[in-house]
Amino acid sequence: MSKLHRVKLRVNSRDYELEVPGYERLVDTLRYRLGFTGVKEGCGRGECGTCIVLVNNEPRHSCLTLTARLDGAEVMTIEGITPPGMLHAIQVAFIETGGVQCGFCTPGMIMVAKALIDRNLDPSIDEIREWLASVLCRCGSYNLFTMAVKKAVEYLKKGQIYFNEREVREKLHLKIMG
Repeated sequence: MSKLHRVKLRVNSRDYELEVPGYERLVDTLRYRLGFTGVKEGCGRGECGTCIVLVNNEPRHSCLTLTARLDGAEVMTIEGITPPGMLHAIQVAFIETGGVQCGFCTPGMIMVAKALIDRNLDPSIDEIREWLASVLCRCGSYNLFTMAVKKAVEYLKKGQIYFNEREVREKLHLKIMG
């Protein structure tokens, strides 16, 4: 039986103290212990990027990261980028540009986009493409993702960080219904 490790994590601005086996991956801790199911596991080998979360503000493949090695770390998942009932400018931009096709890679894409924009509020198209290349999309929506990041940058430059989720849904519904 594997030795248990006591780990203190701050996940989505909330503190947790856990005992985890040394082999437990962060993706499993987040999804199955803590219930953050926005974290997706695709390949389990760090190749697809769907499991990317921010660890101490750095994008990390949670399928390759051992929870036991994160004592004292701050982790952010897609569920933690906004207060309840709100959407982040990046999420709104992804919705508005149609960059949410099947949605499986979307959390990883958004987390990578957030890490990029947090570092550089004026990324070039090449920088955006380079950062987003770390997440594979089955639908091939890369151009939509690039447009979404540029649109999110426009919102953020105007100081528009959070949007009311209900208002965004209503606006989208009206647009669809014509």
